[in-house]
Amino acid sequence: MNKLPDAEFEVMKVVWANEAPITTNIIMEQLGKKKKWRASTAITLLSRLIDRGFLRTEKNGKERSYFPLVRKEDYLRFETNNFMKLYHESSFASFVTALHSGKKISEKDIDELRKIIKEWRG
Repeated sequence: MNKLPDAEFEVMKVVWANEAPITTNIIMEQLGKKKKWRASTAITLLSRLIDRGFLRTEKNGKERSYFPLVRKEDYLRFETNNFMKLYHESSFASFVTALHSGKKISEKDIDELRKIIKEWRG
């Protein structure tokens, strides 16, 4: 799996937020107008996502339908792992320290972190 460019990630967020199949019209309604894209831009991005293995397509008459091949959770896990390796050398402590940046951590946050760590340990 490879990191998606921002525009393709935006398209995938629409794909994941809707029930398959997705059409170009759905992309344009939910994203294209906001981004001021033409339909050809959306079609190009969908085509790239097919080439990258994120979507598959079927032709239904004049319209194409798109189906996700990569789950949102899997992609987010991939991106998070990349981020952790690149910026924090896979160190959770480094990540938390960067987030903290001198702010006081609430007891609620500490309790939530303890709960998460306890679950990870099994």
